[in-house]
Amino acid sequence: MTNDRRASYRGIWAVIPVKETVLAKQRLANALPPALRQQLALAMFEDVLESVAAVSELCGVAVVTLDDRAAEIARRWGAEVWTDGARDGHTGAVTAAARQLASKSATILTIPGDVPLVSAPDISRIVAVHPAAPAFTIVPAWDECGSNTIICSPADIVPLRFGPNSFFPHLAAARARGLSPTIVRNNAIGLDIDEPSDLATFVRRPSSTRSWRLLNGCRTDWDHASSVVLA
Repeated sequence: MTNDRRASYRGIWAVIPVKETVLAKQRLANALPPALRQQLALAMFEDVLESVAAVSELCGVAVVTLDDRAAEIARRWGAEVWTDGARDGHTGAVTAAARQLASKSATILTIPGDVPLVSAPDISRIVAVHPAAPAFTIVPAWDECGSNTIICSPADIVPLRFGPNSFFPHLAAARARGLSPTIVRNNAIGLDIDEPSDLATFVRRPSSTRSWRLLNGCRTDWDHASSVVLA
């Protein structure tokens, strides 16, 4: 009975929450003009989605958003677009998705749309080490503040609360549910582009991502503040 129950939670859905991109990346306001921040948010999201869509271990991909351009990109890559919880921030979007997936006895893998260096093999490696249900796996941000990827089996087993200091509270929440968290450190997933310093780190390392090509191609259009950040 136990083994059957654990096996039933191996169907993994990736969930990517995307806020309205016209308001995206406010913490980069001193480095990038508004139009470029929106373009960057969409480019990063598509970089992430392309990698997620190539992960064969997943049985589905859902993008939680009300943003028309993000929804168009999602459908282009074969992802479903869900709107439940999309007005309730990152936490609300993921919580609504987790509730929906739990009703289907599915597992959730949630990843933000601002980790453009992630690759399909990165995600596959995390899926490979995720234990049988009940289980909780987490990839922290590089500074061990944020929670940049989480897998929950079943999807709603741990209450998730995202924010700039969510990693250790998530560990505590998992342990409070009697789980031993699996912690995976991954340099690509660990670099989310939130602050000007993250942007500078990303731009200094050329990559084949849409995000890097966009930023590199627009260098001459940036204002003085962005030049200072990237100096």
